[in-house]
Amino acid sequence: MNEPWRILPELGGGDPLAAHAGAPRLTRSDSGWHLRLDRPDEHNRIDPADLDALTALFADLRAETAPPSIVISGTGGRSFSSGYTLTAITEQLDSRFEVMLDALEAAPCLTIAALNGNVYGGATDLALCCDIRLGHDAMRMFMPAASIGLHYYPAGLRRYVTRLGLTAANKLMLTGMTVHADELLRMGFLTEAVPAGDLARRVAEYRNTAAANAGGVVARMKAHMQAIAHGLPPDDPRYEIMRRDFAESTRSADLQARLAARARKR
Repeated sequence: MNEPWRILPELGGGDPLAAHAGAPRLTRSDSGWHLRLDRPDEHNRIDPADLDALTALFADLRAETAPPSIVISGTGGRSFSSGYTLTAITEQLDSRFEVMLDALEAAPCLTIAALNGNVYGGATDLALCCDIRLGHDAMRMFMPAASIGLHYYPAGLRRYVTRLGLTAANKLMLTGMTVHADELLRMGFLTEAVPAGDLARRVAEYRNTAAANAGGVVARMKAHMQAIAHGLPPDDPRYEIMRRDFAESTRSADLQARLAARARKR
């Protein structure tokens, strides 16, 4: 059962009347959480005042308490998000934005960016933090950092290069060219591109599938795959942890029950 939309700062027990205008909104259901960026008249920009609440939301997640999935979308159909507030870049762009996105990247559950509109600037990195990126087939994106003279922060550069490869990262970061959905799909920025009218249905299919998965296994595999993607050397001791997690899962009661249920269906 869905809860009503709630202004994000309320979740920490704050005064709802003190919540700033356009703060992100969160709803919860059995299939997971839905976080909605909520400044449609300003391309769903992310304000400095949003960062602490968003960081707390993502950083407090643990494998045993995480929802099956987190979907992030924007209000309206014009823009998913334009990223960080431009007028705040020179005075209020500090490490908090990077820290917030790192916390989202590390969330121990499936994260889905539902790109229901165009995506710009820092919101492109927010999308890259997510495990799945679903967009509609008429969307566009561009990264304006070089055109405004901004050297991007390290974690964002890492995500661009590790997710997309150096060739695509060079095009997006060093030229600032606008790229359309078909090319975004080819370069791996999009997991899937669907007609705008089908986006909500496709997001729901991902969420419903994720809700049936073993959350602990998802959390551990996600953490291990990210470590490998970040260049984990073959002799790193964390591979022993992966082998241990694999061996423990083969002996788990949860695996036996799920296999038995699948056999009964057949």
